[in-house]
Amino acid sequence: MRGGASRTARWRAGRRTTPALLIAGLIAALLVLVPVAAGIGAYPVPTGDVLSSVAHRMGVGGEALDRVPESVLWNVRFPRIVLALLIGASLGCAGALMQGVFGNPLAEPGVIGVSSGAAVGAVATISLGLDFLGNWTVSALAFVAGLGTVLVVYAMSRSGGRTEVVTLILTGIAVNAFAGALIGLFVFLAEDTAAVNQIAFWQLGSLAQSTWPKVLAVLPCAVAGLVVAPLYARKLDLLALGERPARHLGVDVERLRIVLVLVIALLTAAAVSVSGVIGFVGLVVPHLLRMTAGPGHRFLIPGSALAGAVVLLAADLCARTVAEPAELPLGVLTALIGSPFFFWLLRRTRRRQGGWA
Repeated sequence: MRGGASRTARWRAGRRTTPALLIAGLIAALLVLVPVAAGIGAYPVPTGDVLSSVAHRMGVGGEALDRVPESVLWNVRFPRIVLALLIGASLGCAGALMQGVFGNPLAEPGVIGVSSGAAVGAVATISLGLDFLGNWTVSALAFVAGLGTVLVVYAMSRSGGRTEVVTLILTGIAVNAFAGALIGLFVFLAEDTAAVNQIAFWQLGSLAQSTWPKVLAVLPCAVAGLVVAPLYARKLDLLALGERPARHLGVDVERLRIVLVLVIALLTAAAVSVSGVIGFVGLVVPHLLRMTAGPGHRFLIPGSALAGAVVLLAADLCARTVAEPAELPLGVLTALIGSPFFFWLLRRTRRRQGGWA
């Protein structure tokens, strides 16, 4: 009996160390990926030179490089890397929150219409030739349209002061379909081929036009969402027990849903507004971590943010290197990888539940 208890204690200790090991592994992956991604490209920069330049900028040694490699690193590569990290972290965190709020591992941020709403805002801006904010017009209207779409979905799904998860999802599906029709209409109304190409490029998702101003545009929303999200980890764990037990334990379920849907919308709209539509990161990353380390949100939320950053940085590195000198759209690459995983996830969930009926 004592031996069985000791084995149980060791198993529980192993489960407790798994999140720490995963976090350490993800941080190590980032430390390797960042200098590698900074050095690889049409103008290669040795990893040693990358580290030397970073150390010089931080004032801890190293030395400045020649003008061309220094400009390539700090005006082209590092803005793209930082933007990939911010967008990946935002999408991963939003996916973990989405699955926690809906209690469904198949949920992802696009379900509530934020991605399609942002796409409508961007496509309308391009098609109508709006430029009242200069180069920021597309991103700004995409962000506003994404947030506005989520608010519309939430308002339409409320009844009697409550919001049912099924109603919210079905409303999101309907709004996504309507948004798709609007996108098709704006593509039809686009006046020239350049606008159509820009719309197609935006819908496919890319970080090719990354700049420091775009990083600064995403940074406040990403930081705000990533800081607020872990504060609700305990309440999400209680919500996983069911709505009624969560209410008995003091959780205001409706208020929790409102706050977290707004956080999801903030993170996703900010990411999509500068990168275009990048799917499946918010679906795949949280579910993989949940299968590896369990469903506890105290690890799952920050872990999904960190893993999302790693995944998107690695995907962007592949997108700009596998088809050189051309660049594969980032959204296409994530969909190529994410779609088979989603299909496998559907079959696995159906098999474990014994069917959907």
